[in-house]
Amino acid sequence: MYTFPHKDILSTKQFSRVDLENIFDTAWEMEKYLSWAKKWKPLEWYIMASMFYEPSTRTRLSFETAMLKLWGWVITVSEKWNSSLSKWETIEDNAKIISIYADIIVMRHPEAYSVEKTANATTKPVINAWDWPHQHPTQALLDMYTILKEKGRLDNLKITIVWDLKYGRTTHSLVFLLWLFDDIEFTFISPLELMMPEKVTDFLKSKNIKYKEISNYKKWICWADVLYVTRIQKERFTDLSEYGRIKDNYILDLETLWDNKDITIMHPLPRVNEVKEEVTNLPNTAFFRQAENWVPIRMALLYLLIWK
Repeated sequence: MYTFPHKDILSTKQFSRVDLENIFDTAWEMEKYLSWAKKWKPLEWYIMASMFYEPSTRTRLSFETAMLKLWGWVITVSEKWNSSLSKWETIEDNAKIISIYADIIVMRHPEAYSVEKTANATTKPVINAWDWPHQHPTQALLDMYTILKEKGRLDNLKITIVWDLKYGRTTHSLVFLLWLFDDIEFTFISPLELMMPEKVTDFLKSKNIKYKEISNYKKWICWADVLYVTRIQKERFTDLSEYGRIKDNYILDLETLWDNKDITIMHPLPRVNEVKEEVTNLPNTAFFRQAENWVPIRMALLYLLIWK
């Protein structure tokens, strides 16, 4: 019988294929639970600390919704200045105090390794909701769960990831998970200024995973099983004219797709102008079905960490 082996969720690299299959099975059970008339209350009286020291809408609200759907409670800090960290309290002391009040901690923080420090300082489970500039493991899990639901499989897929690959933490986390499945092939499409970093491409080389990098995207996008689109992030540019030039030359439209009705189009959101509305309205565009998966995946993780 499978027992969830992890105390915390800090990185995509901690998981095995068996872990992922069981997380997705649990998320599917959570989806069925959400439709039940009779309510199950597995986390009643358990408390989740929602510690978001960086801005967040989707991640924070979906975690808090997930805990409430499981009949748990939520306590929260929404900004660093609104906590004792603004008084120079250490990450470790902060973690020990939070763990007195809560049974599980979900944390987003701007400092590298801050979530790992929190996990090391407490015996309570800790979930990484993104520590810049590292990973966003729960986003990758829900992205893979979406692919599984949309395509019916996670093996034998051609995955094309486009636009901002340098700073797009969701894309890095997704690659670090998908390698666990068989016959995966990646195509990375971006302007030269925003290419996939070496930490990702070196990882793929070490695992003998096929990938190619290109900048002339119109020839290649249509051949993918899954197209993962990211926003070109204005906040990363010091020269706004350079940002304007790049964003206006990397836009997904119907012509680029070549009428490929089998391609599943995903986006972690938020989106700006990188996808035309004509693409957003296609039945195979899964942006908002992807968003619906945030809650059952995060319900599954909360349940597995507390009841493992």
